[in-house]
Amino acid sequence: MESIRRWWNGAGRAAYPSARRLLITADAGGSNSYRTRAWKTGLAALAAQTGLEITVCHFPPGTSKWNKIEHRLFAAITMNWRGRPLTSHEVIVQTIAATTTRAGLTVRAELDPASYPDGVKVSDEQMQALPLARHGWHGDWNYTLRPEAPPAGAAPAPAPQRARRDSTSWAHPALTGMSAAQWARLTAALVIPYQAHREARLHIARGGPARRRPAGGYPPALTLDEMILATVLRARFRLPQRVLAELFGVVTGTIANAEGQIRPLLSQARHAIEPAESSFKTLDELTAFAAAHGVTLIPAPKAAC
Repeated sequence: MESIRRWWNGAGRAAYPSARRLLITADAGGSNSYRTRAWKTGLAALAAQTGLEITVCHFPPGTSKWNKIEHRLFAAITMNWRGRPLTSHEVIVQTIAATTTRAGLTVRAELDPASYPDGVKVSDEQMQALPLARHGWHGDWNYTLRPEAPPAGAAPAPAPQRARRDSTSWAHPALTGMSAAQWARLTAALVIPYQAHREARLHIARGGPARRRPAGGYPPALTLDEMILATVLRARFRLPQRVLAELFGVVTGTIANAEGQIRPLLSQARHAIEPAESSFKTLDELTAFAAAHGVTLIPAPKAAC
């Protein structure tokens, strides 16, 4: 449900400003199964929040390959992956995001660092109170949730998480000096070298190979794409590190660390950063330049320590 909510708030609402209904096609199993109560409760909450009438059509069990996303997206991601070891969340996200096709497919991917409690129970009474209308044909697989306020006693919607910066659109040709395809090739080309250098640094820091399995933790302050973008912006526009720190919502040392890691990789890849004609000293100057080229730079809130 959070993925759908993020898509609507980040892309769907702008692409379809007059939309009054939303159609979701889904497989029969998994967390969005037609039998999952939490899924339908979340849909009802999203319908009430957005004012959309949400219709869900599930593919019958065993027919997930009928879903067009399997052929239009997943197949392209698999071909781009080509057996690359998925050693971290960052590698997975970067591999997916770097997927392109000759037909013009581009992919946006990001890691959701939030945590969600499991074992949440939805009672029979709460289910009966949902504004859910089953269709006449296979109402278990096809149903619509009306945009009504949740009734008293309904399961509450998950508490909103602190919004993560949306830096995907910041990699604009006017800012990077590269086309979208060139940017995708560059970020994809640096994934493996970055991981290799990172593992080498960790090996030296701990004095040998890892002796235990890695544990979960907080997401990195900057993704690899953001580290590359910060390095490119700093070199192209001669930006002070404090300006980039303000833009990405991090401390100045994080920008310096990113630059120190990415510059050697760019040299190794023989990628020269093309200097821009203009240079900026403040975030307002950079934001105004970006806005003149149709790019909205919204500084991220600084993460709490």
